[in-house]
Amino acid sequence: MTFNELGLSAELLRAVADQGYDTPTPVQAKSIPVILEGHDVLAGAQTGTGKTAGFTLPMLQLLHREHPERHKRHHIRALVLTPTRELAAQVEESIHTYGKYLPLRSAVVFGGVGINPQIERLRRGVDILVATPGRLLDLVGQGKADLAHVEFFVLDEADRMLDMGFIHDIRKVLKLLPKQRQNLLFSATFSDEIKQLASGFLRSPVFVEVARNETTHQVTQVVHPVSKSKKRALLTHLIKGGDWQQVLVFTKTKHGANKLTTQLEGDGIVAAAIHGNKSQTARTNALAGFKSGAVRVLVATDIAARGLDIDQLPHVVNFELPHVPEDYVHRIGRTGRAGNTGESLSLVSADENKLLQGIERLIKKSIPKVVVPGFEPNDAEDQAATAQSQQQRRQPEQRRQGAQAPRKPQAARNRRPGRRERNAGKV
Repeated sequence: MTFNELGLSAELLRAVADQGYDTPTPVQAKSIPVILEGHDVLAGAQTGTGKTAGFTLPMLQLLHREHPERHKRHHIRALVLTPTRELAAQVEESIHTYGKYLPLRSAVVFGGVGINPQIERLRRGVDILVATPGRLLDLVGQGKADLAHVEFFVLDEADRMLDMGFIHDIRKVLKLLPKQRQNLLFSATFSDEIKQLASGFLRSPVFVEVARNETTHQVTQVVHPVSKSKKRALLTHLIKGGDWQQVLVFTKTKHGANKLTTQLEGDGIVAAAIHGNKSQTARTNALAGFKSGAVRVLVATDIAARGLDIDQLPHVVNFELPHVPEDYVHRIGRTGRAGNTGESLSLVSADENKLLQGIERLIKKSIPKVVVPGFEPNDAEDQAATAQSQQQRRQPEQRRQGAQAPRKPQAARNRRPGRRERNAGKV
């Protein structure tokens, strides 16, 4: 199948061709025709499957063809809600790229930057608004954003929205939208909470799903068993030995991202960290430097990396495995995109073996293990690390159990001792 067979307009096909694409991804082939027919859609797809173009292209076409007289008013006719600033910026960039031959205006609003330029942009009028929940509600509260004319609503990465605690904000936004509109919900996973949320605003949705193996089959996956103390040295060895010019590295924590970035810089490798504690300007500059090649290694946490769209990224490294197996799929989905091949390497210490087993159960395959010469695991050190990790996992439970130790009833604690008790033990 080609894009020409999906029913897209000449303007959109021209924009797609400008990007060098001719074959849609599975999620695009499945979702675009359904959306063009006007159906609500519940889509199971994560970042890296081409889902952004999957809803951007039909959204642009419907807004352009339906009620063309509304273009001149530039009301907010489409709203795309995303969990992170990076993803919001990427979605708006996609809208700008594919809509460049159409008379539609778009804007993106998110926190962490000044609100006044965003207010001015909205004042001039936009047809499509991409937003994070907090900043959107702030603008609505100030009377600067009017959602009364929204015809098209997209909730992107709904599972991450809920993970980040946005459920109440989402419900507030839904109450501000007109009842008559087309709705799309994209989520990598479908918990009971996601299903409950979807049932509350989707109307007879068509279910579109992309199998997990379709999202990772272009990625070569390898595990390098290594002692925890040797991980950083192994990473430097791989980057320099393989002459990698662009690699995205994942850590579990913000502190870990900062520490690893400093260590890599000490090894003579230009690196930058991107995580939630970084200002939006710092995050934007780090990503721009990485895309341009000025930064060789981008060290990121999971939340910060959601929505990163980096063309032809060759290498992704899991410096530490995530606690949630699904996040592994999101991580390696940064590479092997749009028909390109990619490589995912995981540096796994002994105390992470259970996490690795959970990942392999999820993706239904065993990942090849390759020990790098000179970086063989140290059994004694790994046993100590595993014991320490187990102890750390037990401590919260022990604290909880300690907190639940039986106590005397309040009445017994407050009751003053009687005469017999006061005289007990006296001769």
